[in-house]
Amino acid sequence: MNFCSHCGQPVTIRVPEGDHRPRHVCTACGTVHYQNPRIIAGCVPEHQGRILLCRRAIEPRRGYWTIPAGFMENGETTQEAARRESIEEAMADVEVGSLLAVVHVLHADQVHVTFRARLPHPDYGVGEESLEVELYDEAEIPWADIAFRSVEFALRRYLEDRRDGEERHHFTAIDLRRPGGR
Repeated sequence: MNFCSHCGQPVTIRVPEGDHRPRHVCTACGTVHYQNPRIIAGCVPEHQGRILLCRRAIEPRRGYWTIPAGFMENGETTQEAARRESIEEAMADVEVGSLLAVVHVLHADQVHVTFRARLPHPDYGVGEESLEVELYDEAEIPWADIAFRSVEFALRRYLEDRRDGEERHHFTAIDLRRPGGR
């Protein structure tokens, strides 16, 4: 950030009075510009034991497989965002269920929130952000071509919970700036 969105004057990075972190502060009007993590909402849609995956048509990780997910919009809940992303990316009208995973992607300043979902009918298609959309049996999931660690984490926890007959909540952090990424 170089300029204040309120008055257009330059900003500087400093710790504002009463704060403990460096922030962008306007040199003219004093507005403090907070930068907070963005929320990515998605789901693991299942139809008769098979998982719906999308092959990405956009960067990052174009050509790799993921679950329907994307940036949450203002004015919607995380569940609504997960459902909307399923419609946009896979033309799939899903029933969003319970919380599956929260992954803190520290290096990207993002929080990925993933839900379980049911695809009541095998109706789906290729949305604008997808190259392909397919239902996969567990043994067919293209693990080597999964786009993001957060998606792999959520998928593996989903499958473990399904085998165990549980619906647990799973949490982890990923930071690619650190050795080992965790």
